[in-house]
Amino acid sequence: MMKKLGYVLVAGLAFSACKDSSKFVINGKFANAAPQGKVYLFALDKANPVALDSTVLSDKGEFKFNHAAPDVNFFKVSSGHNEYMIIAKNGDDIKLDADLNDKTMHYKVSGAEEADKLETLNAIKNKYMSKINAIQQRFDDQVTKQPEKREAIMESLRPEYTQEIEGLNKEILKFAQENTKSLAGFYAINLLNPADFEKEMVAYADQIKGNFGTNPAVTEFVARMSKLKALQVGQPAPSFTMTSIDGKQVSLSDFKGKYVLLDFWASWCQPCRQENPNVVKVYNKFKDKNFTVFGVSLDKDAAAWKQAVAADHLTWTHGSELKDFEGPTVRLYQIEAIPSSFIIDPQGKIVAKNLRGEQLEDFLNKTLL
Repeated sequence: MMKKLGYVLVAGLAFSACKDSSKFVINGKFANAAPQGKVYLFALDKANPVALDSTVLSDKGEFKFNHAAPDVNFFKVSSGHNEYMIIAKNGDDIKLDADLNDKTMHYKVSGAEEADKLETLNAIKNKYMSKINAIQQRFDDQVTKQPEKREAIMESLRPEYTQEIEGLNKEILKFAQENTKSLAGFYAINLLNPADFEKEMVAYADQIKGNFGTNPAVTEFVARMSKLKALQVGQPAPSFTMTSIDGKQVSLSDFKGKYVLLDFWASWCQPCRQENPNVVKVYNKFKDKNFTVFGVSLDKDAAAWKQAVAADHLTWTHGSELKDFEGPTVRLYQIEAIPSSFIIDPQGKIVAKNLRGEQLEDFLNKTLL
């Protein structure tokens, strides 16, 4: 018996030693797949996905990919309109299962350390998304029956919806913070909205420096967060000069000595236009209390910009580089979505960010009154 057990152990070690570590393998199976349908493998380490391989699904919806990836990295398996994210490196033997008829695109992935972590993250997402989708379905059903009560129905379901969204974000952040040496953790942190979790994302970038070599996605993220770090509350607001709405040069430094709401917006941005009445309200309330607004438009069309300023009664200073998100000042302030705003104190220091509606008025009440 001892000899037999020893043989089994040695055979097992020999089998492990023969495993091909020069590439990774993905064995997949799609339920409800079209016979002889195509499936593709993409690399996701660059700005745009790069096609690496393709194959034809078997009659049972099965497929297999072999590919080399010396460093752990992101990949995508796609078939039709369905896409599934994978994390892999050489030596991994990954199993992927999904139902192509599942509109939520839930999938199971296992067989390697990163794959198992990704499965854990997917389970977190799926748990909350099932609840969120159920709330959405209830909303749709109730509105179908009583379309005239759409706003009231939305307000009645909002607390429950918000609770699930906040729960999802909390668990995703926790997962990311507990997996700073895993690309699954890095993927998780990027699921969060930077506008809501900027501080946490900047701190996370500091934690993962050097953990993933020269991985392009991680390198870009760390560089971007480094720039955002310079825009945190307490930091000096970067200076700039641009052309004003009347064709003159205007600089942020022109407002030194006052509290300034630096407001990034555009005429085509519906949330910006909806927020404008709130900005008008606080401007009129506090403009005689050492406060002003400096509006920076991301418009490309000067006529549309000027028309919106007049239509919304925005009577403060305005400037624009008319270059959408590619303007130098927009890039300097790392604006990725609008509306975005900064409150700058009389000494030129950032004291608050992205305050809107009642939050903005409350902050100014406490600060200026």
